[in-house]
Amino acid sequence: MALPPLEIWGGLECTVARIGDTYVDQTRLNGHQDRPQDLDAFAALGIRAMRYPVIWERIAPDGLERADWAWTDERLGRLRALGIRPIAGLLHHGSGPRDTDLAQPDFPARLACFAGAVAERYPWVEEYTPVNEPLTTARFSGLYGHWYPHGHDQRLFLRLLVNQIQGTRLAMHAIRRVNPAARLVQTDDLGRVLSTPHLAYQAEYENHRRWLGFDLLMGRVDRHHPLWRDLADAVPIGELEELLADPCPPDILGINHYLSGERFLDERLGRYPGVAVGGNGRDRYVDVLALRTVARGVAGLGNLLQEAWDRYRLPIALTEIHNGSSRDEQLRWLKEAWDAAVGLRDRGVDLRAVTAWSLLGAFDWNSLLTRQDGHYEPGVYDVSGGGAPRPTALAGLIGDLAKSGTSQHPALDTPGWWHRESRFAWAPTECAPALLPRASLARPRLPGQPRALLITGGDGALARALAEACVQRGLPHRLLSRVELDVTDAAAVAAAIDRWRPWAVLNAAGYAHVERAEAAPERCWRENVEGAAVLGLACAAAGLPCVAFSSHLVFGGGQAAPYLETDPIAPRGVYATSKAAAEQVLHGVSPEMLIVRAGSFFGPQADRNALACAVRAVGAGRSIAAAADVTVSPTYLPDLADAVLDLLMDGEAGIWHLANPGCGTWAEIIREVVGGLSLDPAKVIGVPAATLGRRAPWPAQSALRSGRSALMPPLGQALQRYLGALRADARDAAA
Repeated sequence: MALPPLEIWGGLECTVARIGDTYVDQTRLNGHQDRPQDLDAFAALGIRAMRYPVIWERIAPDGLERADWAWTDERLGRLRALGIRPIAGLLHHGSGPRDTDLAQPDFPARLACFAGAVAERYPWVEEYTPVNEPLTTARFSGLYGHWYPHGHDQRLFLRLLVNQIQGTRLAMHAIRRVNPAARLVQTDDLGRVLSTPHLAYQAEYENHRRWLGFDLLMGRVDRHHPLWRDLADAVPIGELEELLADPCPPDILGINHYLSGERFLDERLGRYPGVAVGGNGRDRYVDVLALRTVARGVAGLGNLLQEAWDRYRLPIALTEIHNGSSRDEQLRWLKEAWDAAVGLRDRGVDLRAVTAWSLLGAFDWNSLLTRQDGHYEPGVYDVSGGGAPRPTALAGLIGDLAKSGTSQHPALDTPGWWHRESRFAWAPTECAPALLPRASLARPRLPGQPRALLITGGDGALARALAEACVQRGLPHRLLSRVELDVTDAAAVAAAIDRWRPWAVLNAAGYAHVERAEAAPERCWRENVEGAAVLGLACAAAGLPCVAFSSHLVFGGGQAAPYLETDPIAPRGVYATSKAAAEQVLHGVSPEMLIVRAGSFFGPQADRNALACAVRAVGAGRSIAAAADVTVSPTYLPDLADAVLDLLMDGEAGIWHLANPGCGTWAEIIREVVGGLSLDPAKVIGVPAATLGRRAPWPAQSALRSGRSALMPPLGQALQRYLGALRADARDAAA
């Protein structure tokens, strides 16, 4: 029998998790709460169905008699008009309203009551996920203590799991009383556990446990099940027999998988300095990402999906595959998931859909929602700018897959980090032979000659930072020094483009000495304006994206607030004037040019900038003077390089401000770094800038912020990472 066409589904990270007495609501954090027009953008991607929040805690926090359906009425109606099938999610890592929770005896019946009310209000909705990831939610709430009720008990974990499965079963009964055709799309995370031979017993137990939610729902847990004894110790046998007698098998098995889903248990604690140690009462061990240490034995997404098919023989959808990483790695992960789905279908697996998850990204999942730090991972759209969601390169990939099933994005020419030798964070090790999967993660088929980036100005700190980021991200590149390529020589530039055939050019060349430029205006103009124009014209002629770099110094310093991209410029001095002129020239060459304004650089690569020189001086016991009346927002070079590459991947153009959010005077910033290195901040003497003998005029205030997206981490975090790099350099030098 022919399979139905492979669909692209969409999904919003819509968790409403209770942490103590606080509810964390992702729909409010990502702004979708107030943007119904998002749905039109999603429809334009070619999405056929969407996992959408119809969340109990949001609609009826004070009971069904006080339920507020207005928001859901509007959104589900709009989805229906757009021709997108909603897959209604009723509970997403939640525990229900405050007067119940996952451990309470009334939880299943109350969830079912809410589900019945949803079905009665929206009888045309045919697909439901009453409880998202019941196994994962039970682990995080009952075993690891992250979410309410914050337990650390095996019996509580099993109680929470059974309650969610009972709730799902009763919810579907209530829904089908209204709509007998309603289908259950049951999601859960699917991973796998590897270990050393000594801990193979624990890995085997966890590998049985990973299926437990699905097994309970399908009536497969009887007295012969490996976990029956544990369940019977935590839950009345009558409840288990009820699930056995009245199963509720999913119509579609929703598999959620993340690169962190395959784990490795190791009792050799000395191999993992700084990693938290856990245990099971019998052994102490670490639980780490298998891809970062296991040389052989990681199964990979395709093989895990095959396992699920072999075990249950039910239709499958890949319902979550978010990768909180750089844009190129996100592209590779989504494309690899799509290709795995296509390959499995070719082998007869009934795999129905791949879900673009998460459409609007996710907040604070780096701490499993236990801290509200505003840490944001973009998804198909970037909402960090606070306005309309900005499509990332993932949106283009989804459109390509929906139309043709393939994509030609250059990032896809090379494999993801999980396939590269650089994936290891610790010395590679072997897992217990008994845990080896039938098939292991296979490297994807890639073109023979990957396309590369061209980076000019290879002698400078910016070019080196860009090249280092390319290495970390697996992006082939060619770094050309000023000797190898004079960007003011049109013939040389044309020859370099013809020889290296790049897919994009990053122009990090230019005259960067602000003070010396006052005595060398012709050279500064030639390198910063004429060179930028020559390179920009060559890229435009070749149809290549081009990135150019400008400066915070194009602003005059007359306003108190940090400058936005739309604020008028007022350059002062030779260097600033050359940068402003280059912006104007490049915009005339092509409005598709990406022009990045940044603050003063700092970072491991910028060993000759003001901050690095000040640290060395104070470290040598000398006092230094620093401007106490010049406010800046410095830019950490590793962050800048990553943000620039992400914007390039996204096909962005125009002027962008990329500086780490936060600002201070030079004296304040230098003191913070000096103090962080346990040096004497009193040796940094704040003085008026006018007394420092500078030749170039510096604006009193040139801090930057972006009105387009918040791509850069806060300045405080950047300074801490810079301090870590300086300490590491000091340790290496001492060694």
